[in-house]
Order: sequence, then structure tokens, then C-alpha cells
Amino acid sequence: MNNARMLATLLDKTIAFDSPDSRRIAHLVKVHGYARSIGLLEGLDDRTQFTLEAAAIVHDIGIKVCEAKYEGKSSGKLQEIEGPPLALELLASLGFAREITDRVAYLVGHHHTYTDIQGLDYQILVESDFLVNLQEKAMDNQTIKTTYEQIFRTETGKRFCRMLFGFEAD
Repeated sequence: MNNARMLATLLDKTIAFDSPDSRRIAHLVKVHGYARSIGLLEGLDDRTQFTLEAAAIVHDIGIKVCEAKYEGKSSGKLQEIEGPPLALELLASLGFAREITDRVAYLVGHHHTYTDIQGLDYQILVESDFLVNLQEKAMDNQTIKTTYEQIFRTETGKRFCRMLFGFEAD
């Protein structure tokens, strides 16, 4: 199976996993869309792009388990604990290579940790999740600008953030 087909199958399985939570499904689709576009526009190599897209699709896979296990709670830290084993299992079941599943699990297990970001796949995943979360949570302009300054590093991610929220870079 080629990479595009593997990602489409992963998306299909992840949508089924999150069904019928349309809000959560829409979130992962938007994060994947931004991650895909930013990665391509930043010129990622094929392997890093594939890893990034897989991670973007499953980045919040731990939420459902967290909510069941922790009385409705699903903080970022809890997601980082519960998500990686689920991601590993799902990707392995679909035939993803071990080195890809290991990196995706790492990204899922760190996507709410904003210090010591190593790798463009990690950086772009964080930026993509923030683009969606800032919009979905209707954050105020000051929060958006602070996030822009503290989180965004890629030129494409910065440009998307400025265009989405209508501000100029300082």
C-alpha cells in the first residue's frame, strides 16, 4: 500500500475510533490539513512528511480513553500518557513501519509539551494544533499574538497564523 493510501486508511480508522464525536473528528481533520500543507510548503522530505501526517491524524487519540479512565478529564498531560500506546497499536495494525510508529508515538506523547521541540515534524504538529485550537476556542488577540511569538517557528506556520487572525508581524 502506498503512503497516501496508508494515510487515508489511518484517517478512516481514526474517524471510526472517534465516531460519533463530530467536533473531535473535525479537529483532527483540520490539524491534519494544516500539518500537511505546512510540511509540504516547508519542503519536508517524504519520510518526515509521512510521519508528520500520521501523527497529525492520531495526535488526540488518547482523549477518549482519558475521559473514560479519569472521570471525564483529558488534559494534555493525560493525553500524552494514554495516546502513544493507542497510536502504536493502530499504526502497527495497518502495517506502518516500526521507525514511523515509534516517531508518531513520540509525537503523540509530546504534542502538548512546548519546550525542547526537536524536529520539524514535532514543530509543525504543535503549530498546526495551535492554529486549530486558537480558532476553536476563540482566543483573544493578545493570547494569539503571545502564542505566535512563543510557539511559531516555521515561516509557513507564522504566515498562516497571521492570515487566519489578521495581524502583521512585529
